[in-house]
Amino acid sequence: MRACLQVYRASAGASRFAMAGNPAEKENHDLADGAVYPSPPEDGAKRLKGSGKGAGKGKRVSGGVPLLRRRSADRVELQAEQAVDAAKAEMEVAAVDAAEAEMAEAFLRGEVTGRPPSAPATAEPGRHIVPFAEVKLPLDPGTRVDCRWRDGQMYPARVIERRPAPNGTDHEYYMHYIKFNRRMDEWVMMENLDLTTFDISDSEGSDGKGSKKRRMDEEADEHHREFDANALREHEEFTKVKNVETVELGRHTMETWYFSPLPAEYSNCKVLYFAEFDLQFFKTRSEMLRHLSKCRLQHPPGDEIYRNRTAKGRVSMYEVDGKKEKLYCQNLCYLAKLFLDHKTLYYDVDLFLFYVLCENDERGSHIVGYFSKEKCSEEGYNLACILTLPAYQRKGYGKFLIAMSYELSKLEGKVGTPERPLSDLGNVSYRGYWTRVLLKVLREREGAISIRELGDLTAIKTDDIISTLQFLNLIQYQKGQHVLCAAPDVLERHLRSAGSPGLEVDPSKIVWTPYSAEREYAMYRN
Repeated sequence: MRACLQVYRASAGASRFAMAGNPAEKENHDLADGAVYPSPPEDGAKRLKGSGKGAGKGKRVSGGVPLLRRRSADRVELQAEQAVDAAKAEMEVAAVDAAEAEMAEAFLRGEVTGRPPSAPATAEPGRHIVPFAEVKLPLDPGTRVDCRWRDGQMYPARVIERRPAPNGTDHEYYMHYIKFNRRMDEWVMMENLDLTTFDISDSEGSDGKGSKKRRMDEEADEHHREFDANALREHEEFTKVKNVETVELGRHTMETWYFSPLPAEYSNCKVLYFAEFDLQFFKTRSEMLRHLSKCRLQHPPGDEIYRNRTAKGRVSMYEVDGKKEKLYCQNLCYLAKLFLDHKTLYYDVDLFLFYVLCENDERGSHIVGYFSKEKCSEEGYNLACILTLPAYQRKGYGKFLIAMSYELSKLEGKVGTPERPLSDLGNVSYRGYWTRVLLKVLREREGAISIRELGDLTAIKTDDIISTLQFLNLIQYQKGQHVLCAAPDVLERHLRSAGSPGLEVDPSKIVWTPYSAEREYAMYRN
């Protein structure tokens, strides 16, 4: 019925548009619309010259009645009929819309199970939408259905988990939005789901032809190259639902992105409260406030190795030994896992050093991010994990952390590289840093320079130097060696495209002694 009404509306609209044109087109349209009048051929109409009964000079006639006069009268009658029909059509459409809305509300209340008239009868390619009457509540994990996100738009999503709603009569559903990062996953109520798009093609029980396995393989290839399909499936099964919705840290409340393997008593928290300076965490604010009344720390434990006042404020960096401050470092890992998808270091922190970046004010040093590195890395890694907390992102702190890791490598007298694999965002960040540093050296250096010399000046590993210059099309392989080819204007163009360096590190402000296993062993013996 709706389809018929829509066709009728289109036809009527076209008719009104044609009639608004010039008179000739108007007449021809009336002849074609409904075939009320036969369209006389150009030479078939009689033309009477002079005076004649029933005809004026040059007028077409048919049976003695002027055609134009007859058309004018019948056109008025036709337009009146069309207006009545259009009004009836509008009333019928309004009635259908009201019936659909009432049926949808009744379905959500569980009173009816029929398909609304507007529900799609066919599925888009790759989807297997079932009849509306076959939708069973509550929805099973794996079901695909369109879900309303915070911007008010509907997106294809998959049910990951369900739980009873607080009202006790309904369910909440943990939804993953297809083609979006897992950090967008969230709990929603039934009214956010469009059940007319119900699709069981991805449900847990519909993998007879390996559809789910293929999907997992594709996700492993595209997003998580460090995992094979089995490892990815095991990881996602274990971490599929965020167990904490938000964290409160200092004056900031941040929505979490991923699952964190917190102790069982802290799972399924709406809000987890972190003490800002020692990172102890609590289920209630009152517990945290009681702890803060006894805590005398105003900065992270460990040694302050960097302090500087910039146009953006005062910042400090602290080196924290995972062996000496095990509880703090473990709590830092718990916090970081809420914002990192594939971080695996939670308990064994003894072999790592943590470099915690802080903003300073009169109340103390407030953590904004950190990076960690192995005390003794056989692969030459100078960074294992890096995080800028969401409340402090887009301030240049991530670039600062990367730059600091290389400044420490310079003080060690080594070249360094981040631990692989890099995420897509990490790869972009490091590519930008390598580009800025290498091209600045090339711009300021006169004469020839070797790849080894570039590595000694920047502490960047040879493989990273070559891959970056090849990415920029600045290096060629000729006669068994790499040759750099770069004009000054090309260097400037690439430097501009690499972006700003963010918050820059002042090497003169670093007060730091590299880690020595021999020194630690001697201290242990003593």
